[in-house]
Amino acid sequence: MKVAKFGGSSVANAEQLQKVASIIQDDKDRKVIVVSAPGKRFSDDIKVTDMLIELGEAFFNKQPYEQKLQAVLERFQSITNELSISDQIIKEIKDGVEGILHSTDSDALKMDALKATGEDSLAKVLSAYLQSIGVESTYLNPQQAGIFVSEHPGGAQVLEESYDHLYQLRERNEIVVIPGFFGYSKEGKLITFSRGGSDITGSIVAAGVKADLYENFTDVDSVYCVNPTIVDNPKQITSLTYKEMRELSYAGFSVFHDEALIPAFKADIPVCIKNTNNPQAMGTIIVSKKEPQPNPVVGIASDTGFISIYVSKYLMNRELGFGRKLLTILEDEDISFEHTPSGIDDISVIIRESNITSEKEERVIARIKEELDPDTVSVERDLALIMVVGEGMDSTVGLADKATHAFHQAKVNIEMMNQGSSEVSMMFGIKAEKVNESVRALYHMFFE
Repeated sequence: MKVAKFGGSSVANAEQLQKVASIIQDDKDRKVIVVSAPGKRFSDDIKVTDMLIELGEAFFNKQPYEQKLQAVLERFQSITNELSISDQIIKEIKDGVEGILHSTDSDALKMDALKATGEDSLAKVLSAYLQSIGVESTYLNPQQAGIFVSEHPGGAQVLEESYDHLYQLRERNEIVVIPGFFGYSKEGKLITFSRGGSDITGSIVAAGVKADLYENFTDVDSVYCVNPTIVDNPKQITSLTYKEMRELSYAGFSVFHDEALIPAFKADIPVCIKNTNNPQAMGTIIVSKKEPQPNPVVGIASDTGFISIYVSKYLMNRELGFGRKLLTILEDEDISFEHTPSGIDDISVIIRESNITSEKEERVIARIKEELDPDTVSVERDLALIMVVGEGMDSTVGLADKATHAFHQAKVNIEMMNQGSSEVSMMFGIKAEKVNESVRALYHMFFE
């Protein structure tokens, strides 16, 4: 049994949905289908989920929203017209959105329900189209499927009991189409996963039905070892481990939401990334273990938008609880951190800029000075993180030397480096303006 998930670019319009239907028909083992909301049809297009968010924000700010709703309806109308299926779904979307906006739920729950409308509606459209071409198919709401989640709007976590409910889908003979991105609380409230959460749904469903393979269809033939917008025609990766994919996703690879594979990883289900526009291509397989390779480095990922809070104090290493107190200050301000490289007398905390407002930053710095009495506190901005990733790196001699030599050749100063805490990656912090030159130099060093 296979679970196949189709991303936003794969369901962006009627032509893409016809490709999806052909892919489903090509393999009788593809029994459960998970879909995203329609994505961009061309580079300047707007994703349906973004349209729905704009609609909600207009309503909450007491601004006219009817034109934004009409744009969403027209987007789905064009799909149903081209597929020659009933446009009853258009009325359902309109009535559904109006019902959400005028419900008694909190604004957070309303926004979750609005955001999920794209996936939910697309699943209904795909199921109806499959039926129209003679494929036995059923739309299944996540609540009916048994996807139960914690009540954290915009950040749901799946409840363990969901997997037992999902396993019952194996008994169905028809194709089941499930919308991604959301589940239901035990109280019956619709709650979404974090953005990109349709990948999470696909992974949860694959784990629940104990699939033999989870296929994730997107718009690339495979995962590349480096961002193709930085390096021309980079090498394709044919196989990855879960750990490698997790590191790459975290550090900027956009193929997967970085939490998406956790359910599949726990259930030891292989994942294959494939191209909806070229389904015959091999793709990239993600597994729990793979054979050692001559070059242990599989990929280089980069991401910008980080700051570093640097704290220095003489004899810090002898001061009991210093690190705990520092991180408690961040916790009190609801700030998560990414890395904490440290020395004997100093420590840096790497934080995504999006996680810390200027007001929070001022409070954090003031509390550090008052409660920890450091010699120095400073903030460094405009940082980028680059991850060199691969299983077996920790037991391969000379990789750090090659990496630092690449930075030297690119004339880039390394602000920080962290290798010992991970078996599968080396992390480098540099100034953001130098990120592309650095990635190209590393690619040349490890792959050319």
